[in-house]
Amino acid sequence: MLQTVNDILALAVRRDLPRMVAHRREGGWVFISCADFHRSVAGVAAALSSWGIRKGDRAVILAENRPEWAIADFACLGLGIADVPIYPTLTAEQAAYMLRDSGARVAFVSSAAQLHKVQSVRQQTKVEKIVMMDGRAADAIAMEELMQAGAGEIRMLESAAAAIGPGDLATIIYTSGTTGTPKGAMLTHGNLASNVEFSLRKFELSGSDRTISFLPLSHITARHVDYAMYFHGVPISYSSIEHLPEALREVRPTFIAAVPRIYEKARQTAELAAARGARRRLFDWAIARGRAHRAEVEAGQRPGSLSWRIADRLVFSKIKAGFGGALLAPISGGAPLGRDLAEWFAAIGMRIYEGYGLTETSPVVAVNSPGAFRLGTVGKPLANIECRIAEDGELLVRGPSVFHGYWNLPRETEAALQADGWFHTGDIGAMDGDGFLSITDRKKDLIKTSGGKFIAPQPIENALKANPLIAHACVIGDRRKFPTVVIAPNFGPLEAWASERGMAHAGRGELIAEPAVQGLYQGIVDRLNDSLAQFEKLKKVLIVPDEFSIAGGEITPTLKLRRRVVEERYRDNIEGLYR
Repeated sequence: MLQTVNDILALAVRRDLPRMVAHRREGGWVFISCADFHRSVAGVAAALSSWGIRKGDRAVILAENRPEWAIADFACLGLGIADVPIYPTLTAEQAAYMLRDSGARVAFVSSAAQLHKVQSVRQQTKVEKIVMMDGRAADAIAMEELMQAGAGEIRMLESAAAAIGPGDLATIIYTSGTTGTPKGAMLTHGNLASNVEFSLRKFELSGSDRTISFLPLSHITARHVDYAMYFHGVPISYSSIEHLPEALREVRPTFIAAVPRIYEKARQTAELAAARGARRRLFDWAIARGRAHRAEVEAGQRPGSLSWRIADRLVFSKIKAGFGGALLAPISGGAPLGRDLAEWFAAIGMRIYEGYGLTETSPVVAVNSPGAFRLGTVGKPLANIECRIAEDGELLVRGPSVFHGYWNLPRETEAALQADGWFHTGDIGAMDGDGFLSITDRKKDLIKTSGGKFIAPQPIENALKANPLIAHACVIGDRRKFPTVVIAPNFGPLEAWASERGMAHAGRGELIAEPAVQGLYQGIVDRLNDSLAQFEKLKKVLIVPDEFSIAGGEITPTLKLRRRVVEERYRDNIEGLYR
């Protein structure tokens, strides 16, 4: 039984795989063996120890996905140093808060750009050493040199790691937060290790599988999946999201974990490729055949009918080839997948295993699996997790992976974590008679109209985003007479649609003001309204000339909507909808 994250590394090293991890450089993929990886971890750990960085100290990792991220992580964990991941997409000012609040003494950075961020705020922090993964710089230590010095340090690392226990702090992860100041969730070695041991048990992963790590390792889901791959002996290939299409073709993964937006994009790409004419008729026919046999896919079977096999050969196989053509277990997490999207993929023969978790639960609470799958749910809770639904519908969770509180925030900890171990997730949930969990919405996101009706916005927003012409949607209506929606178009498909109709425009603002475009989006909303309760129907639509972005602040680094930011940014326009 796993006790610490260090046990995961020890298990991976004992397998002695020649290709433990891989990363892409000019000229192709570079592979790192278990032995080389272990030596690199030992070298970095030895440097940290020589600088006087001790158990209980903190170190930040400000880098994109790459082997050095994991090496820095394991080096810290081996010494009992709590590492603090920071999204590389954050600004220097945003990173400064985490550097200050955590009291980090060391900063690992990927590049000169990330180094500059730390340097620009260093005087506000306690950072003593900066280690850079790419090349050399005057104010930074080259990580490559530290890794190369690890051959004689393995015994030291193993000795230090043996002194770390399940209750020792492993990491402080700052929640990206849809509102307010980020909170640092404290996760112990025992939290992380217990979750890794139980989360993917039913997937029967092994060294013959392959995966790609492309979601930001600063997010707990991506980091957990990496730990799970090391635990199960699955080689990991690191890629950026920008290079994901090439990585999928070259690696041909059998297992991936992605956020719903990745699957949404794949669907939109497929639908746009079959936009018109005979190709569209073939595509629609194939999807209809797929929907007719969806129950078989949901049961884990490959439909045997001739029509489905023809649809698969002519249409579905090409869509699945975009994922590499060998994918057996696609997992979705980080945000609701949406039933419509899950059903569409089931129709083409891809059963997406939706799961649920939070940073504070290390993260997995529940996940669908090959032996227990129900579309529209997030699966059954893990065997070592207890769930219950409070009177107000909030999901409460208890188990060994539940965090130990928020860093330096005792009041917030007390509000979220009961004395008997139950954690208030802030999510509205339900459990069916077979033990499958469903998540309706965030408790704080529920919209209460001035008429007293409660509306869960996320299912409505997910239904709208299933349309390839919509990049993002934000339902508005709290304490108002009726709900409305802010739509950020997917401008690539919209501009193609406009061009086909000979609609000239000087810019996006002029395009969305076109009566035909207004009518197009009103029609999409009207069709959705037909399936909504009277109090849920979206009365008015605001189309904005922007695609929501992390840089713009409308979405978090994990692609979650910041509803209050959207409301504030378009306040005057929204108020106009209610006049």
